[in-house]
Amino acid sequence: MSDVEIEPSVNVFDEPLVSCGEDPVTGFFRDGCCNTSELDFGSHTVCVQMSTEFLEYSRFKGNDLSTPMPEHGFKGLKVGDSWCLCAPRWLEAHNEGMAPKIFLTRTHKKALEVVPLETLRKYAVDLN
Repeated sequence: MSDVEIEPSVNVFDEPLVSCGEDPVTGFFRDGCCNTSELDFGSHTVCVQMSTEFLEYSRFKGNDLSTPMPEHGFKGLKVGDSWCLCAPRWLEAHNEGMAPKIFLTRTHKKALEVVPLETLRKYAVDLN
């Protein structure tokens, strides 16, 4: 992946992207940030704070994020963990009333191609 062009590391405010999470390490590139490139077909660009409701919703939708998978180096997510979520999955959860809270300063600008900023702002935990 060394010759892959990574999108500029900026958040939804055109400011430097803040790290989403180091424990567990998140991001498409597992660099702690919601960075993206043309290889990231899922657009792992929305930094969310895991909730019980979303973890259950995601498992119901076929993406179990809470069960550890040690063979893949994944210890499973728990309530309160930060994670770079796919923008289309976040929007789907929003449309079904199950979207988790987000960190706008940690959410990549590319997420705006899927979700309007006005919608993201309603779930922001880092605007107060």
